Amino acid sequence: VIFPSNNLEADKAFWTKVLGVEPYFDQPYYVGFHVADCELGLDPNASQEGLTHPVAYWNVADAAAMAEKLKADGVEQVGATQDVGGGMHMARLKDASGNIFGVIDEQS
Repeated sequence: VIFPSNNLEADKAFWTKVLGVEPYFDQPYYVGFHVADCELGLDPNASQEGLTHPVAYWNVADAAAMAEKLKADGVEQVGATQDVGGGMHMARLKDASGNIFGVIDEQS
């Protein structure tokens, strides 16, 4: 799950305290925490992309291919599939109720 962050330092401090762990990734453009087998991320650019709520992602073998398959099934994609660095790609889509969800991969 990736949360939009309007104050990255305050949100990082909050989640560090709540989770009891330091972030494994800490950059001005993204802060990531490992929580069991899941990722909790903070994205300071999300509001500029029109996101105001957390977005849940599921891991897939190929985010671009999955986005294309879902679009062929009538799902609306929100923005383009993005290369987010480190071999990772993600795409955001909308479900039937308009909720945004995402797919993410670790292609190399």
